[in-house]
Amino acid sequence: MSEQNPNQIKKKRAKWIIRIILFLGTAISLFFVPWLLVKAWILPLPDTIQEQANEAIGHGFDGMLVYVDQANQPPQYFAAGWHNRETKIPADPHALFKIASISKLYDAVAVTKLVKDGRLSLDKSIADYLPDLVGSIENADKITLRLMIQHRSGLPNFTDTPNFWAAPTQSYEESIAMVLDQPANFEPGEDYEYCNTNYLLINKIMDDVLGYDNFQFIQEEILTPLNLSHTFGSITEVNLDDVMSGYHVGHPHDLKADEHGMLATAQDVGTFLRALNDGSVFEPGEQEIYASVYEYEHAGWVPGYQSFAKYDKDLDAVIVEFYSTTDPKLYNWNLSEIINNRIVKILKKQKSS
Repeated sequence: MSEQNPNQIKKKRAKWIIRIILFLGTAISLFFVPWLLVKAWILPLPDTIQEQANEAIGHGFDGMLVYVDQANQPPQYFAAGWHNRETKIPADPHALFKIASISKLYDAVAVTKLVKDGRLSLDKSIADYLPDLVGSIENADKITLRLMIQHRSGLPNFTDTPNFWAAPTQSYEESIAMVLDQPANFEPGEDYEYCNTNYLLINKIMDDVLGYDNFQFIQEEILTPLNLSHTFGSITEVNLDDVMSGYHVGHPHDLKADEHGMLATAQDVGTFLRALNDGSVFEPGEQEIYASVYEYEHAGWVPGYQSFAKYDKDLDAVIVEFYSTTDPKLYNWNLSEIINNRIVKILKKQKSS
């Protein structure tokens, strides 16, 4: 009978110890992964987007809207769940929705047009445009308009202030006050960090240069030429009954009356995104400027409202998804991204069949 070398025994023990550690690590990590996300990921892929939207309601969303604009096909509209949970009004694919940070795409296009007209410069700084902030914003003389558009400014994010979403600020002055005299997160241009303060300042700069609210400029230069008659700058401009209700886990009330900037239908967002990606939103010379500073799709989040606007090059399709339920731990955000990916898979499966 052959004897094992002591070194071989040690190696085998080491392998088993590593295997046990890896198994325990996997088991522990699975314990902390919400099973709802796992379930959403492993369920059989439905045949249609409508079935997937219905499934999303089963996962806990109060309402979901989907708009698809695929090349050489008529637009598709889908709705599931509630437009208003309390009054049991079914979801309407043409409802208005708070698009949150998707509005940054519109802002970036507006800046592009003002740069092309010579009214703004991407290389001028906060100090140039907002000299009153020198001394209270670190690196004000180094943070350019370009760096703010690209989220490479190093500015602290005012919406990261503790408990911000419990009582959001309602004005530029209130918002900027939250980051005055705060240290920079990094040197301008040295890193990337998504930051709402960038676009707070960009909007202020546009207002000052124009001499009026920059949404009027967006209306005249972007929305009207594209016939986007269902896009608005504020909740005060619309009939609340036309707005899809929004809900936040742990908060008992409908949040649709809260002011969070731009609202639009899924179709209007999709039409804008198509024009952004095919270049028809731009005048000659503008597309090159835009391509050097910002992106061609976006997502948004405010309490009660999650929004996604993406372009899939393989499908040549614009896909917009709205979800009317959020939560403090962002489980619903992760869940919606799983659902979004499944919708793309459904479209690709349909295209290949």
